[in-house]
Amino acid sequence: DVQLQAFGGGLVQAGGSLRLSCTASGITFDDYAIGWFRQATGKEREGIYCTHSNDGDPYYADSVKGRFTVSRDKAKNTLYLHMNNLKPEDTGVYCCGVAPAYHAAIKVQDYEYWGQGTQVTVSS
Repeated sequence: DVQLQAFGGGLVQAGGSLRLSCTASGITFDDYAIGWFRQATGKEREGIYCTHSNDGDPYYADSVKGRFTVSRDKAKNTLYLHMNNLKPEDTGVYCCGVAPAYHAAIKVQDYEYWGQGTQVTVSS
């Protein structure tokens, strides 16, 4: 079975940092498109990062570019979302997903497996 587990959310002041993790079991990230998404209250789920081992540079949404980066620990089969200079508009539920695709995908409907969400709240 494919399982994704996301951890690391919390409450942080604007300008602060958080690191989220997404650990996978049952799959190897290299074989899938990988994405980080977030959903604010009353809004649709938004893709903020995606990549695939078949592609070049990863995609970051303009809203997070320059502030968020993603790293991977292959030995732990874990992705990390490093979030810096957080803003109140970054508040939301964050989750990771994987898509059985040959290239990166940013659309929610392309994703088949999701981790449980983790809440990030940024206070002003």
